[in-house]
Amino acid sequence: MSGHSKWSTIKHKKGAADAKRGKIFTKLIKEIMISARIGGGNAEGNPRLRAAILAAKAENMPKDNIERAIKKGVGGLEGVNYEETSYEGYGPGGVAVLVDVMTDNRNRAASDVRHIFSKNGGSLGEAGCVAWMFSKKGSIVFNKEKVAEDELMEVSLEAGAEDVRDQGDEFEVTTSLEDFAAVKAAFDAKGFSYELAEITMVPQTTVRIEEEKVAQQLLRLMDALEDCDDVQNAYANFDIPDEILNEIA
Repeated sequence: MSGHSKWSTIKHKKGAADAKRGKIFTKLIKEIMISARIGGGNAEGNPRLRAAILAAKAENMPKDNIERAIKKGVGGLEGVNYEETSYEGYGPGGVAVLVDVMTDNRNRAASDVRHIFSKNGGSLGEAGCVAWMFSKKGSIVFNKEKVAEDELMEVSLEAGAEDVRDQGDEFEVTTSLEDFAAVKAAFDAKGFSYELAEITMVPQTTVRIEEEKVAQQLLRLMDALEDCDDVQNAYANFDIPDEILNEIA
């Protein structure tokens, strides 16, 4: 189990069940806006915007909300001018943590992120200290009980996926950023049921966390980061055994 797949699935399920949907929508709208501002409002010619729209639809965001966010991004409607930045650091157990921020106040965001790290047993590092450990990929996660491995492998390879990994009680299909939409569409066409489909940062190596206390502190750090209004995403390269993660998550 790695920090980018199993934990992402748990977060997704929690988000669908609790009162965080408004916050999820806010983050998605910000991503759509800045994707449209940078690459234009045509999703066909803007892979980042296309991925953002897919993520929004996966959370059942109304079509009007999506279209309004695109218009704000390209300047058709008045909106807040968000800036993108990132922070890098280390969490409990020496885990690498990469934080994507989208904010209208860099000073506030930097202060909040630094405070969250220090309060939860982590520390900020210099720019570039951990970013090299991650690669931007498409990730589609399947429950092993809901999909046959041989069929999954066949469709994945035919659609152009890069890899299919055994993640304990899940399979994770990884794709290039450019092929994510096509691979996801291939699974949809076959009627495959997946737990999560997203653009994420996949770690090249992982740090195994065996102590429950350290795992709890690490997940508190990740929760606090993702609960911060200025944080879009937080990625980490932890590897927590399923039995520990399922118990504390």
